Amino acid sequence: DPGTFWKSNPYLDEHFTGEKNLASPQWLMIDLGEPTPIDAIRILWAQPFATNYSIEFGEFVGEEDLSQRLPTEWHTFPQGNIVKGTGGNALIKLASEPVAVKYVRIRLNGSSGTGPKSKDTRDRLGYAIREIYLGTLDSRGRLHDVIDHGTGRSKQTDIYVSSTDPWHREIDRDPETEQPGFDFIFKTGLTNGLPMLVPVPVLFDTPENAAAEIRYLQARGYPFERIEMGEEPDGQFINPEHYGALYLQFEKAIHKINPALALGGPSLQDIEQSQVLGRIEFGKAGWMGRFLAYLKRHGQLDKFRFFSFEWYPFPDDCRPEQLAEGTQMLTDALNELQQGGLTHDIPWLITEDGYSAFGARAEVDLDGALLNADSVGRFLTMGGEAAYLYGYEASEIIKEQECSSGNNMLFFRDDRGHIIKPTATYWGTRLLTQEWVQPGNQPHEIYPAVSDVLNGNRDQMITAYADHRPDDGLWSLLLINRDPDRAFQTSVIFKNMASGSLASFDGPLDFYQYSAQQYLLGGPPNNPYPVRSDPLGAKYL
Repeated sequence: DPGTFWKSNPYLDEHFTGEKNLASPQWLMIDLGEPTPIDAIRILWAQPFATNYSIEFGEFVGEEDLSQRLPTEWHTFPQGNIVKGTGGNALIKLASEPVAVKYVRIRLNGSSGTGPKSKDTRDRLGYAIREIYLGTLDSRGRLHDVIDHGTGRSKQTDIYVSSTDPWHREIDRDPETEQPGFDFIFKTGLTNGLPMLVPVPVLFDTPENAAAEIRYLQARGYPFERIEMGEEPDGQFINPEHYGALYLQFEKAIHKINPALALGGPSLQDIEQSQVLGRIEFGKAGWMGRFLAYLKRHGQLDKFRFFSFEWYPFPDDCRPEQLAEGTQMLTDALNELQQGGLTHDIPWLITEDGYSAFGARAEVDLDGALLNADSVGRFLTMGGEAAYLYGYEASEIIKEQECSSGNNMLFFRDDRGHIIKPTATYWGTRLLTQEWVQPGNQPHEIYPAVSDVLNGNRDQMITAYADHRPDDGLWSLLLINRDPDRAFQTSVIFKNMASGSLASFDGPLDFYQYSAQQYLLGGPPNNPYPVRSDPLGAKYL
């Protein structure tokens, strides 16, 4: 529909960033799905249009995986450099002979600064395109377009963009989409009277609206101290420098309202390691390193007060044995992030935690409870400050993959939304927050612990997390058995790392357990339900 258009984010224009557009250009990428002969492109420009741009084709170094990264090497078509663009309907011959390519990028280096009749400067900033046609020219100069054009995402060729204009109107609100508001969250008691970690959408909103959000929350008297800035920018292929430029603009607007607020982020979609051995710049460590370097170059590194990410280690539950790999994946990923420049000078937060980002039976079975406890224990041991479980609300089973169905949720519900039974993760979370640690705000000391129970891949089948609690110096040991078929007899040894001396534990024990004795999931793979969901087992030994 040429009556519609895409437009880049005006807040990434040099007018707002103070840096030349050429230093960090906007872009648009076309995924053709397979190598396709290309020698021409037609761009139907809107306002503003690019006066300086290039047409490129890309390829991957290492594994080709668009779920994690874009092509890493780009080459300009032989006739793909345009330095005096005039907008309109631009047909460009890119090469004398077709080049077989899969990924094509329009790199936008300079803007016309023109726009519709409007008093809003933002309408004249960035770039706008109505439609793109790509393919080969025949002998009569006709373009044979290989792009699928449709009215819906499933009917058209995949196209990725560097940013999107956050412009919107009240009438654009979708009445079919429901989100809980701030008032609802604070009034339900979910925050337990504690300060809430408040999100601010950096990519799809404006600094002005972020400031309005902060003013509103303060006017209502709601307690909050930290602001998480971002919506998984890595997963949307946002350049770290672009995120950095937006971050600083939002920071300035928010701190003008309340300079005491601690800002951080970026709520990374995941922290997977680089898929190219020895090349961390291709992974999340490289992304974070570039973002931190951007802040440092601008003398604003102190404005980044905490690091946050999401942790859903598995795409599905097709391999039950993968449970034993989860904590090592977390360890390796955080270590690589530190190689990229992340430090413990700021707190680390997991702001979404679950078995998978997709519905899986394991999420409502003991596997989900075990992984949550294991991830929290390992994260705290590595110096993490807080982990936020995803899926507090009662929900329903969803089908999203072949292996099974499930959901990240603490409770099964009926058709009226009433809680039927808790999941294993609910009981496991109570074990962590009410028994392993002492509830409250007193400091705990987490000590590293290891076990010698290993599987064939050298994964620990028993993991251990030692907490020296603030209440009378009690020791609290969390033991997790990741072997679904075997029980183990354990002994606990304390090692003084300074002297090397060993000691054993002797004295009374409060023993809490959650296992198949308390929880049993029944039903077929695509319709699981708890046959048994009992509270924690407790003994005094």
